Amino acid sequence: MPSDLRAILFDAGNTLVFVEPARALDILTPFGVSAPVDAFESAERDARLRLTGLLSQTEPPPEADAWREYFGTLMVGLGIPLERAEEAGAAMFAEHERDHMWTRTDPETPAALERLLDDGYRLGVVSNADGRMPGLIEQVGLAPYFEFVVDSHLVGVAKPDARIFHEALDRLAERGDAPRARECLYVGDLYAVDVVGARGAGLRPLLLEPFGQYSDRGLDVDRIPDVARLPDWLATRRTTP
Repeated sequence: MPSDLRAILFDAGNTLVFVEPARALDILTPFGVSAPVDAFESAERDARLRLTGLLSQTEPPPEADAWREYFGTLMVGLGIPLERAEEAGAAMFAEHERDHMWTRTDPETPAALERLLDDGYRLGVVSNADGRMPGLIEQVGLAPYFEFVVDSHLVGVAKPDARIFHEALDRLAERGDAPRARECLYVGDLYAVDVVGARGAGLRPLLLEPFGQYSDRGLDVDRIPDVARLPDWLATRRTTP
């Protein structure tokens, strides 16, 4: 990674924040689900892979439809009968609309973000969200690490549109010496949304790949499994010719 990198921007959902298993299992108990947390995490992994696959297609479906597939895949993976899967998914989605379900954070993330700040990077969030992301980032305790949170619903444009990344660059400029697009790294988990969008806006992309879902596709982008690995990944590339 060239030494002129000055800012790092992050996706939020499934990058900084993740669905909370215990809450989800409570919602699904009336549908006959009595799975342990590790079983939920396995089913949620499959649902995330389904979501990733849909949004990585040459002509992806609308994001709302892809998320419905996510919830449906999750319900079936937890053993809910097909005839009740749609109802169960709707119940979970309704609870998410009432009170955000993506409230789990990796316990190693805060230390990684602190280290990035210590290394001199400016940090921000750029998320396709529903207007609640700034409050959610504050709720889960990550707000002190970021200068701003760009929420697609609030700014009226969503990834992969370059304009949402340009909004983030403008906010960096408002708060200090403005980095150029190529001096910013963008970290996200969806190739077609995050990598394509960041690259189209002139930023450097880094793909978060926790499950090896892109490993056989020959994609031209660097990858790490989680945010906790980012400081070491950057340090290695700063010192490697």
